[in-house]
Amino acid sequence: SNLLAEEGDGFMIAQARLGPGRIHHCMRTIGQCEVALSLMLDRGLNRTTFGKRTIDHDNVREQVALSRIEIDQARLLCLQTAWLIDQEGNRAARNAVSAIKVVAARLQTTVTNRAMQVFGAMGLTPDTPISYLWTWGRALQFIDGPDEVHLRTIARSVVRAHEKEGMPPAMPHSYKLSADLG
Repeated sequence: SNLLAEEGDGFMIAQARLGPGRIHHCMRTIGQCEVALSLMLDRGLNRTTFGKRTIDHDNVREQVALSRIEIDQARLLCLQTAWLIDQEGNRAARNAVSAIKVVAARLQTTVTNRAMQVFGAMGLTPDTPISYLWTWGRALQFIDGPDEVHLRTIARSVVRAHEKEGMPPAMPHSYKLSADLG
């Protein structure tokens, strides 16, 4: 009497929500990466090491630049995945959803690890949110399916597409490769 759909359809309904749910997780994760980058910048601007601001060391600036680039890449992949779900549905976006799940979780540990480096030992303590962000990023690599499962899903699809069409699924058809390149 209190059913939302047909009896026995619960698993199907739950599965249909996984893709959009993972996009939500990825958006939140990207926001947490932005927090880690902001903390890294603030600390680098206000901490002095070896006689100059930490942010003025080339290796720290490189870490800031890499973080900015990778956060933007993850954001674009997340937006593309959301667009793909809107255009073609959850099933067509399965690989993209798996990709953003892996990318975002790994990115959070990467960016927060860089922030820990700029903070020094303080980054490991509960005095900053850095250690929490790192721990949560690491947990995300298991939550909603471990990265390895998502990578297997993507690889299986790429291999099948190559066997069937002779090219990776994302490659435009006009660039289809031939086995006979000679």
